[in-house]
Amino acid sequence: MSELITHKCPFCGGTLEFDIGVQKVKCPYCDSEFEPEDLKKNEGDLGEIDEFELAENAGSEWSENELHGLSEYQCGSCGGDLYTDSNTAATICPYCGSAVMLKGRLSGTLKPDRVIPFKKTREEAIEGLGNHTGSKWFVPKSFLANNKLEEIKGLYVPYWLYDAELDAEVVYDCVNETTWTVGKTEYTERKYYRVTRGGSIAFDHVPVDGSQKMPDDLMESIEPFDYDKSEDFTTSYLSGYVAERYDVDQEQARPRARKRMAEGTADAFRRTVHYDEVSVNDISIEPTSSNVNYVLYPVWLMNTVWGDNKFTFAMNGQTGKIVGNLPADKVKLYGVSSVLFILLLAFGFIAGNAFPEDLGVGGIIFGLIVGAIAFFGFSQYFLSRLKTVEFQHGASVYYRENSMNVDLKRDEFLYKRVTTRRLE
Repeated sequence: MSELITHKCPFCGGTLEFDIGVQKVKCPYCDSEFEPEDLKKNEGDLGEIDEFELAENAGSEWSENELHGLSEYQCGSCGGDLYTDSNTAATICPYCGSAVMLKGRLSGTLKPDRVIPFKKTREEAIEGLGNHTGSKWFVPKSFLANNKLEEIKGLYVPYWLYDAELDAEVVYDCVNETTWTVGKTEYTERKYYRVTRGGSIAFDHVPVDGSQKMPDDLMESIEPFDYDKSEDFTTSYLSGYVAERYDVDQEQARPRARKRMAEGTADAFRRTVHYDEVSVNDISIEPTSSNVNYVLYPVWLMNTVWGDNKFTFAMNGQTGKIVGNLPADKVKLYGVSSVLFILLLAFGFIAGNAFPEDLGVGGIIFGLIVGAIAFFGFSQYFLSRLKTVEFQHGASVYYRENSMNVDLKRDEFLYKRVTTRRLE
């Protein structure tokens, strides 16, 4: 029996469809477009992480008095559920821009444990967006001049925050390389090792986005929030804002928390391994204690339109960090890269004329190689600077200071391999 596979729009939650005409995946509700490969998750490099138990007791029940002060709304287009205090006019969906309708009193959801109040105003969010777009090189001038801010919304986004103290053992594949020359022969010796490190480590407040409609990479890109400045939740913080009702529960959130902690553990123990090449072979983790909190974090969500394209930006409502991918003026970028290539190639020709024939040819070849590296390196670097939205690797920001204790160090030599190369 065949299985129907569907993808949800990361902006509004609608079911995506492949548009044959433009060869892109489109959302019929908010008209967002995606390259098919952009919908793939960034799974990192540790492979499948063995499940280890984490707490699942976040949130608490609403009191009857608190529920009387809350209203629940639902978007008729994308199905998004929001809630806010009864004095806030919540008439526009922050995801797809459609009108939302009142459902009645909030029910069937947990009360947040903590909240970080908004520290950045709407005006600061708009100013931050201008600084973000204007500070990047190789953004098209027409984008800077003609993109229009379509929607800006202050939104409390639900997160599950995980604390954990872990016992871990990490196995690395390592290589040391040595090169030497005898006469006209170059020898390269590679020694292979199996290295094991074990001990304990702890992480605090590792966040996992609790909303399906908020793109996970967008939410991870505006990290970190300062949890130490959070407050006990009361409904008064919702005044003037809306809060997303979580639709990713604690069970669904735990795999992402496990993955980030595993990556963070491997990275931390890696610093005690000193070889030329190091890669993770296996990792096993056993938690000794864990805790989870349900919190609301403040986010300014901004949508701009340029021609037929929509761009989504997010600002951390506490710190002011803003992210959002920008278009590239590829003609200008590749033009500057080409000039750099020509200059380095010319240097090679100059070097070729300044030395004997055998060395001169080497200078020209050197110019070609360095010029090509500079061309691709320069262009890729500035293209990456325009892409500020990405999944975060590991959990180094959430490492509990001085918590790592390494009590197992084992370095096992496996074998060596020697190759030779004849020098001309």
